[in-house]
Amino acid sequence: MSEAPHLTFDLDAAGVSRGHLVVPAGADCEELSLPVFSLNKGKGPRLLVTGGCHGNELEGPIVARRLMGWLPEAQTCGRVIVLPVLNPLAVQAWSRNTPVDGLNLNRSFPGRAEGSVTERIADAVSRLLLPMADTVFDLHSFGPTWDLPPASVTHPIADADLMAKTVRMAEAFKFPMTLVWEYHDTLGMFDTLVQNQGKVFVCAELGGGTVGSEALTIYEAGVRNALIALGLVEGKAEYPTFRHQKSSQTLETLSSDELKSPVQGIFEPRCSVLDEVKQGDLIGILHPMYSLSAESIDIRAPNTSIVCAIRSGAHVDADQGVALLSRPVNI
Repeated sequence: MSEAPHLTFDLDAAGVSRGHLVVPAGADCEELSLPVFSLNKGKGPRLLVTGGCHGNELEGPIVARRLMGWLPEAQTCGRVIVLPVLNPLAVQAWSRNTPVDGLNLNRSFPGRAEGSVTERIADAVSRLLLPMADTVFDLHSFGPTWDLPPASVTHPIADADLMAKTVRMAEAFKFPMTLVWEYHDTLGMFDTLVQNQGKVFVCAELGGGTVGSEALTIYEAGVRNALIALGLVEGKAEYPTFRHQKSSQTLETLSSDELKSPVQGIFEPRCSVLDEVKQGDLIGILHPMYSLSAESIDIRAPNTSIVCAIRSGAHVDADQGVALLSRPVNI
């Protein structure tokens, strides 16, 4: 049994290659073999596409598999590596975190060779796949209790040049929303690791909690647009149709833009994503359930903004997020 992660094939081989990224066994879990697809057409951009980082976000693995179907004929240069499922243990359990060790893979990078299984997955990807790419597309879907329009997401980056390159790449998906998200919990994120190496990382997100054909069509079209922008695929990029419109806007949301529940209860949304709201407009209603005499609480917009994400109706704890507001930004 190997004590180090390894690939079962040569990534430098020309043309299409299929094999596995082998994650060594540990005290908590047996050896894992993660299927990997590689298409090497010589000089050009080097792209890594990953899905299934969070096990309850299944659009990413599906779109990754679709990509592998048409890429061999469409790709004209460069190299694309596709790892459809980063965390098979979480996907099998339909769980955000790995059930074996309870860790969130997207808070575990760069990982540890001697760590728990989640850390070993992160270590294998960091050591063997990331060095082979200049750009990373990580395909997520925001989670089952939120509504979010198809979006390409990045976080603020201190390097102004890399920030501009990343936003341009995110905008190239032509999703309804490009979001620059100031997020407080970034330690151990795949994004941070990649960006600290000076590489472009874009996270594709899509909310709703169910896998629907319309959403998958938009998601796949956005990925194709981004491949065209990179120069890996020829063709004309087009805005996907979302709610009968073909448009895109670049927004930013700050940590202070998250609206939170004042008490425990059931959240009832009263607006939709991409709605423009003014100060005082009703965002949703929080219904306390601990007492029938407790009155429901209106949650209103503190200022003029755009709703970029909203809880899709869920039981929430006190101080738990129920909506994200945003505003236009130019970078």
